[in-house]
Amino acid sequence: MMGLEVGYLLPTRDQTVRGEHEPRRLIAQARRAEELGLDSVWAGDSPIARPRADPLLLMAAVAAATERITLGTAVLLPALRHPILLAHQLATLDRLSEGRLIAGLGGGFPNPETEAEFTAVGVDFARRISRLEESIDVMRRLWSGEEVSHQGKHFSFDGVRLAPPPYRPGGPPIWLAGSSGPALRRVARLAEGWLPYPPETSTYAEERRTIERAAPTRTVTPALYATLCLEEDPHNARQRLRSIIEPYYNAPLERIEQIQAMFAGTPRQAADWLHGYAEAGARHVVVRLATDDHDRALEEFADRVLPLLRGLK
Repeated sequence: MMGLEVGYLLPTRDQTVRGEHEPRRLIAQARRAEELGLDSVWAGDSPIARPRADPLLLMAAVAAATERITLGTAVLLPALRHPILLAHQLATLDRLSEGRLIAGLGGGFPNPETEAEFTAVGVDFARRISRLEESIDVMRRLWSGEEVSHQGKHFSFDGVRLAPPPYRPGGPPIWLAGSSGPALRRVARLAEGWLPYPPETSTYAEERRTIERAAPTRTVTPALYATLCLEEDPHNARQRLRSIIEPYYNAPLERIEQIQAMFAGTPRQAADWLHGYAEAGARHVVVRLATDDHDRALEEFADRVLPLLRGLK
């Protein structure tokens, strides 16, 4: 089994839930994650439904403040944006970071809050997946450095050439979120990576195999978005997970954990739980820490969980 790369989700949404708006603290956490030896830092996207700092502006600052660590979006919603503007932003960010960017993209989870977010910016929620797919095609062509004309279902333009080009030829790798048949086929067809959060390792393993069967000649990095709440008393960890997740999503924990990979328990148990996903094929884990003190939790994760994950081969 190959080694497991480990990333850290910057707590942009948690800051907003707590009424804090301190992007410089997020930048400092990204620097600390790099110092602690993590492989990547990530930021989520939702300007209205679950508001937080803009992920692309934040990652531009993180790019300037770090040297080694990979930067990612987990996940960005392209359908809310025009692909020319988004391609320009991502190309510039890839150049700022000297090729350290992963563009994690998603369609937007189907719930009333996300639908209202799309409505607020004038985008038809029912067409978001079609917009996502067309946007990926447009951005990749624009990242080629050639002059591009496009006539599609959602976007039309003539003679557009972007500058600066991305740092990497062809632009940053695109990782797509999603589970189930259509989403997995989309990953196999369009993406360099897969960033889901299935709550069961058996589901993860089967869906990973589905992607491999659908893309036999392509390499798609299997990743995982996972939420951890670390505490020596598992009961207390469960209660703290509830206190963090329910305000985050405005929904009961029981509903969210039926959809997302979530764990509450000791650091050793957390490492064992993540090991199960690694055995199911995961090669890059993006960890969201459910905590009231993200600085302390990051240190604890790096001290007590990360060494156990580094031992996976």
